[in-house]
Amino acid sequence: MSAGIVKRIGVYPGTFDPITLGHADIIRRGAKLVDRLVVGVTTNPSKDPMFTAEERLAMVRREIAALGVGNVEVVGFDALLMKFARAQDANIIVRGLRAVADFEYEYQMAGMNQQIDAEIETVFLMADVSLQPIASKLVKEIALYGGEIAPFVSPAVRQDVAVRVEKIGRCGEG
Repeated sequence: MSAGIVKRIGVYPGTFDPITLGHADIIRRGAKLVDRLVVGVTTNPSKDPMFTAEERLAMVRREIAALGVGNVEVVGFDALLMKFARAQDANIIVRGLRAVADFEYEYQMAGMNQQIDAEIETVFLMADVSLQPIASKLVKEIALYGGEIAPFVSPAVRQDVAVRVEKIGRCGEG
């Protein structure tokens, strides 16, 4: 960076399993707040992913390309968020909020992250009202039980999920 000019670099981390319209909304809006937004696709030991890390990276890259936002890049990571953010020269963590329950968890995480690196701020964005109920976990559950997920994901992601559900089988069948 040139002397005197501080770039706003944000990291929006998540598992994106799968990426939803809510995620896309936060990416689109978060990209307006920073010079560069790094969407960090991570693993989460407490989650059982439907898609591999490589599949999720490809899915997120495809969806961001469709958004047409030029200052966003997608990077996979499997490390402590604050270490990843520092490696990206980030000074902002972008987090999306859907409900009060999200806030409680995110507030705790922001406090822990501040203890690890006080130079990196956490910024919360409220999901668009029409997108607030959407959660990847629920999208997967609906799909696994044969429900329609079109209102929650892009047509391409809907197809990705349908192919995966066909491969692993629906719940309640058999």
